[in-house]
Amino acid sequence: MLKKKGILRELYTNKILFFMLLPTMLYFFINNYLPMVGIYYAFVEFDFNKSLFHMNFVGLKNFEFLWKSGKLVELTLNTIGYNVVFILLGNVLSITVAILISEIKGKVFKKVTQSILFLPYFVSFVILSVIVFNLFNYEQGVLNSVLQQLGFDPVDVYSKPKLWIFFIIIFYLWKNFGYSMVIYLAAITGIGEDYYEAAKIDGANAFQRAWHITVPMLKNTFVILLLFALGSIMKGQFDLFYQMVGNNGLLYSTTDILDTYVYRSLRVTFDMGMATAAGVYQSLFGFTLIMVVNAIIRKINKDYALF
Repeated sequence: MLKKKGILRELYTNKILFFMLLPTMLYFFINNYLPMVGIYYAFVEFDFNKSLFHMNFVGLKNFEFLWKSGKLVELTLNTIGYNVVFILLGNVLSITVAILISEIKGKVFKKVTQSILFLPYFVSFVILSVIVFNLFNYEQGVLNSVLQQLGFDPVDVYSKPKLWIFFIIIFYLWKNFGYSMVIYLAAITGIGEDYYEAAKIDGANAFQRAWHITVPMLKNTFVILLLFALGSIMKGQFDLFYQMVGNNGLLYSTTDILDTYVYRSLRVTFDMGMATAAGVYQSLFGFTLIMVVNAIIRKINKDYALF
């Protein structure tokens, strides 16, 4: 029986390896799969005085309220819009800087530059919020202090929602692009020098070598990072948005995403059903998106697909 191919033979042959995986499997089951029972909150009318399965079942009423309130469309557009910009600009900036650093000849200067660019990744979002507040504070912020010194009127940045679209993107790139840059720099290091030597012999300059050799060689790394990013495109960057914006309702039209809405629903309104409905929608939308994108990439090139 064990000679037949199948899951039983696999378990018997590699029983020690599966035993070593058991703690990890238990961890994910307890922390990732067991809590999924709470999805039922999305279909009930939440009541603190009743247990989960004794609450009034309301079907899709919570989802219907989200749709009719108009918040669902706004939250979805904000979440996807920001993440698309983060992914595209972040990868373009990371690839560009990685190529530039790879062309630096001095080893000491190269390492120092790489470290300085990577350093903001370790800055806490709480510290980032302090930096942002001290920059844009109406009364004593750096921006308004400079404007007043130049003879201009101070600007109340915290009452202008459209400006925060650019602020959030800029601060996200400042904090996170260094991480992707290191990954691309490692991929560039793995490219054989023979390609560049042959290109030099043919008379290719640094830009031509980067465009025709480095960029195509980074395609595989880019696709993998793209798929990983798309897998969490509906999650947003909760720490970034909440720490920078907080509970400023004037900025919600351009800065409110699904994560901040769910958190605020739980913290302010204690509406567990509505918050869970938004979370379920967020997960299903993200799952569908990653499956569709992966299927498209698999048809184009199977080697670049995740599965």
